[in-house]
Amino acid sequence: MKKDMLKVALAQISPVWLNKLETLKKVENSIIEASKSDVELIVFGEGLVPGYPYWLALTGGAEWNKKVNKELHAHYVSNSITIEKGDLDVVSQLARQHKIAVYLGVIERPLDRGGHSIYASLVYINQEGSIESVHRKLQPTYDERLTWSPGDGNGLQVHSLKEFKVGGLNCWENWMPLPRAALYGLGENLHIAVWPGSDHNTKDITRFIARESRSFVISVSSLMNKNDFPEDTPHLNKILENAPNILANGGSCIAGPDGEWVIEPVLNKEGLIIETIDFNRVLQERQNFDPVGHYSRPDVTKLSVNRERQSTVKFND
Repeated sequence: MKKDMLKVALAQISPVWLNKLETLKKVENSIIEASKSDVELIVFGEGLVPGYPYWLALTGGAEWNKKVNKELHAHYVSNSITIEKGDLDVVSQLARQHKIAVYLGVIERPLDRGGHSIYASLVYINQEGSIESVHRKLQPTYDERLTWSPGDGNGLQVHSLKEFKVGGLNCWENWMPLPRAALYGLGENLHIAVWPGSDHNTKDITRFIARESRSFVISVSSLMNKNDFPEDTPHLNKILENAPNILANGGSCIAGPDGEWVIEPVLNKEGLIIETIDFNRVLQERQNFDPVGHYSRPDVTKLSVNRERQSTVKFND
């Protein structure tokens, strides 16, 4: 395929909820399936491995010192991803084997923050199987703050993929104008927006970012139905008591640099959504507007970004 054309796959799948190993198998199978269609980039939803913390809204997640919340949190942490321990090694091997770049949403349990707190992280693995960035969500949204920790700017990175510069953000931080501007300033022209699921998130912001940035925007969501909760989930009856039949209906989609749909939000359908995008459309739309180029005034407004990985301690040995 020509260097200005990129074949992408949106992996709209459900997790095996709070089961790290089984959900990773679904991720790995999706990469293998995408390889059969010569896909060059595959994207998965926010926190897909091991899943979104739905219990917080269903079991009184803000109630203090509550047994159900403590036990579900501990189960969640135990099934989270520790990259330093090799949890993503097979995914990286498949990326290298099939020459597919991967954006994967995980719940990360990093050792550089002590190994007990978790972060909603967006991991980029290049076509050589190398983990090039891990973006920890800057600000967990609303009840997410009861289980996820706030991240830092280290993962505000873009990556070369053929003619494209690809970068990404998690869920509602896509609404944050300054992180978007940071990625634009790095040359981003293919923006990845990952979500836990549902078109109420993707149907407006996807086209807005595309029109603002004159970039392609790929939004990828997960699916989650009431029947998707495994039977061995702690406090399952309490969760199901208040759970709607559909918790996440998907809504994965692609908008072009003119802000119009390439693929409209896809609802309630599990599997790969595959499309080929043309880099030249970026150049065409930048003719009349470029937010960090000819239509910017850095002498008047300028953004400062701290990309240092944060930690509580710094050892000088």
